[in-house]
Amino acid sequence: VQLQASGGGSVQAGGSLRLSCAASGLTFSSYVIGWFRQAPGQEREFVAAVSAIVGTSYADSVKGRFTISRDNAKNTVYLQMSSLKPEDTAIYYCAASLTIRTYYQPGDFGSWGQGTQVTVSS
Repeated sequence: VQLQASGGGSVQAGGSLRLSCAASGLTFSSYVIGWFRQAPGQEREFVAAVSAIVGTSYADSVKGRFTISRDNAKNTVYLQMSSLKPEDTAIYYCAASLTIRTYYQPGDFGSWGQGTQVTVSS
């Protein structure tokens, strides 16, 4: 399984970014694809996940601002981030799992992409 995250960058507070996660080497439609983030000195935390079976789930901190979606034809998952805040600044990672839950922990995911930096300035 290979995951390639892209789309990070620097924006001002209130701005938007769209992250992409391109997957290969797996039966894409069978997997849950999740986004996690890790800020300096902090633990990696769940952001959002999408499953073809049970749909989407979000961390409370991003509900109403972030939207996760998947394109099974392109083996790609997107994370549309709007109304960005300085506290959203982190390295964002995408990951793949066969485990279906309501809320995910990093340990639920066995395959990870390399991460993409998101920086939000005030």
